[in-house]
Amino acid sequence: MKALLTGGAGYIGSHTFVALKEAGHEPVILDNFANANRNVISRLEKLVQSQVIYEVADIRDRQAMIAAFKKHQPEAVIHFAGAKAVDESVKNPAKYFDINVTGTQTLLDAMDHCDIRKLIFSSTAAVYGNPDILPVSEDYPLQATNTYGETKVIIEEKLRNLHSVDPRWAITILRYFNAVGAHPSGKIGEDPTGDPTNLMAIVSQVAIGRIEKLNIYGGDYNTPDGTGVRDYIHVCDLAAGHQAALALTNSSGCEAINLGTGKKVSVLELINAFEKVSGRKIPYTIIARRKGDIAESWTVPVHAKTLLDWEAKRDLEMMCADCWRWQSENPNGYEKLDQD
Repeated sequence: MKALLTGGAGYIGSHTFVALKEAGHEPVILDNFANANRNVISRLEKLVQSQVIYEVADIRDRQAMIAAFKKHQPEAVIHFAGAKAVDESVKNPAKYFDINVTGTQTLLDAMDHCDIRKLIFSSTAAVYGNPDILPVSEDYPLQATNTYGETKVIIEEKLRNLHSVDPRWAITILRYFNAVGAHPSGKIGEDPTGDPTNLMAIVSQVAIGRIEKLNIYGGDYNTPDGTGVRDYIHVCDLAAGHQAALALTNSSGCEAINLGTGKKVSVLELINAFEKVSGRKIPYTIIARRKGDIAESWTVPVHAKTLLDWEAKRDLEMMCADCWRWQSENPNGYEKLDQD
C-alpha cells in the first residue's frame, strides 16, 4: 500500500518508514523539517537501499498538501506531524493549537478534497491525563493535564465526529506510551532539534557528555522509589504497530488503540538500566515536580493484540542498548552528513 507519512522524517516517522518499506509498502515522507534533520533522508536510503521519496511541505498549507496528494496518490495517510514537548506546550499553547489542531484540520480537508479517507493518527497516552485507574484502557475518560495532551484530545474528538458524519472514513488512533530506543543499526534515532525533553534522550546525552547532568522532576510521587513511572516502548515496536494498523484501514471505522508494553518502569530504574548497558555513570539531581506531569501512566495492550495481532517484543535493556548505540555512534545526531 502507498502511504504518505506526515512528519515522516521525525523520530517515530523515520522508523515507521523503514518498517513499512521492509514490509513491501510504498511510504512517502512529507515533512517541513522544523523538528527533523534533512540528513535523515540519506540515512534512510542506506537502510532501505533505495531512493527515499519525500516532499518538503507544511500540513498547515492546504494547497501544498493537495499538490502532494495529487502527485503521489497515496491510499492512506499516517499522521505524525505535530509539536510534542509537554513543557513547551504549557508555556506556548498557541503554537500547539496552531500546529497540532489547525494543522490536522487542514490535512483532513485536503485529504477529503482528494478522496483519501484512510488515516492512522499519532496520538498519545497524555490524553488520559492523571488516571486514577491503572493500567489505563482505551475506554478511560479523556482528560489531559497539559496543552500537548489537550490538543490530541481535541483532534481525536474531531476524528470521531468526522467518521460519524461520513462513515467512509477509516481512522485508527494509536495512543503511544513513552517511545524510546533507536534502530538497531545505529543509523537512525532520536535527534531533538533543540534541548531534549524526553527522558531517555536526555539520559543518553548526559552519558555522551553533551549535558552535564539529568534533572529529575519530582522524587516524592506515590511510587516505589518516588520518581515517575511510565510504560516505555521501543520505537521499532511502535513502528511495527503502525505497519499492523495499516491493514486495519481497509475497513471503515474509528478505533483508538493503546501501544505500550504493559511494564512499569520508574525514572531511576531507567537510569540504572542505561548505566548498565552504557558503562557510563548518569549524574542526576531531583528537583521540584514539573507542571503537567503525573505520577504513573501505563497500559496492558490487550486491544492491540486483539485488533492488530501486535505486541511489544523488546525489553528495557534492548531499548537502552539501541539508544546508546545510536548516541555513541552519532554523538551530534544527524549534524554531520555521512561522507561514505
